[in-house]
Amino acid sequence: MSRISHAFRFCALSFYCVAFSLIATVAMSNAASAQNAVSVVSDARVAGDLARTRFILDMDGEVGYNLSFLSHPYRLVIDLPSVTFEFPRDFVPKGRGLVRSWRYGSISKGRSRVVLDLNSPVALDKTFLLPGVQDQPTRLVIDLTESSPAEFEAAVGQATSHAQPVGATASVPKQDTQDPAARAENDLPVIIIDPGHGGIDSGAVGSNGTLEKAIVLNFGRFLKEKLDKLGYYQVYLTRDDDKFISLGNRTKLARGKGADLFISIHADSITNGAETTRGASIYTLSERASDRMAAALARRENYSDVIGGVDFSDEPEEVTDILVELTRRETKNFSIHFARLVVEELKSATTVIKNPLRSAGFQVLKSHDVPSVLIELGFLSNNLDEKMLGSDEWRERVSDAIVQATNGFFRARIAQQ
Repeated sequence: MSRISHAFRFCALSFYCVAFSLIATVAMSNAASAQNAVSVVSDARVAGDLARTRFILDMDGEVGYNLSFLSHPYRLVIDLPSVTFEFPRDFVPKGRGLVRSWRYGSISKGRSRVVLDLNSPVALDKTFLLPGVQDQPTRLVIDLTESSPAEFEAAVGQATSHAQPVGATASVPKQDTQDPAARAENDLPVIIIDPGHGGIDSGAVGSNGTLEKAIVLNFGRFLKEKLDKLGYYQVYLTRDDDKFISLGNRTKLARGKGADLFISIHADSITNGAETTRGASIYTLSERASDRMAAALARRENYSDVIGGVDFSDEPEEVTDILVELTRRETKNFSIHFARLVVEELKSATTVIKNPLRSAGFQVLKSHDVPSVLIELGFLSNNLDEKMLGSDEWRERVSDAIVQATNGFFRARIAQQ
């Protein structure tokens, strides 16, 4: 064998040894990084449009994080402790709205980073970390709104640190120094929270005996307490104990208080598909139901008055005045707007059903001048949902989501206070 052949063999062997050593080193480094990681990031997504965009990271544990802006070009940097990115095999980072694209990775020992490449200047509207509940992961949520170049440049270099998880309610607009009780009550939006059923009408019953009327009353009280603490609203419950109230009297109470928003709270139950059908949904009024499930649900909810023995003979006929009809159309648009806000917030907080925004002819939503929605928190007929509906962690997340949607709905009026 020639010297050239020996030399070639030696070089080839040396190359493979070096390559194997490098591969082993990288593998050991990745294994060490994974072992030292404080959390696994399993999914991410971007939602919204050019006016408002939301970025969400799903992970299996709570972490601290820092946010900072960079210009030329416009970017938002999310610094994390060491995390492991384990996205699905076919996962591709995609931009949307204000986010043109985004990337992620480890930048040094003990540090990971996500960089959002922005289409235009943005402002940080709010950010919060939602703790994991049941089968829902921990979620880091970042909301961005369109801004001006000057405002963006002013924010460059001003990093915000979140060493501990931040609840969603921490991101609402700052209160002024005036005592909320001292403000003229007429200037505050009026919100009616309507816990469904009550008294002789128990509503749905879970497989383990959970009563819908009890679940929604507890949730309604909790939501009212959160909204009251903000000082931006006048909040009333249609019922604060276990009593029956007719559907008509619920809407009359709302109109009597001059309500700006009516939120009816329920929990659904079905027979067919009970083991697999779960998640929250939200309904607006429509004489023509969006689907069979919506139609069936409306029939069940409208049956409440029959259960309570209400006499319909004195009910007034439908008003057909053209001005009332125009008001009804405008109210419907406001209702749909609020419902969409709730859906977007709920997607980050809990499981939602397929096509969660639905409509049907609910009697309780028929106030022609009060934006009204009916929120189904979940399915008591599903064992997982039934268990989740009794969870304090779940209640915290879902109520925070509705609070955020409410603040978004009344954003302009809050800014004037």
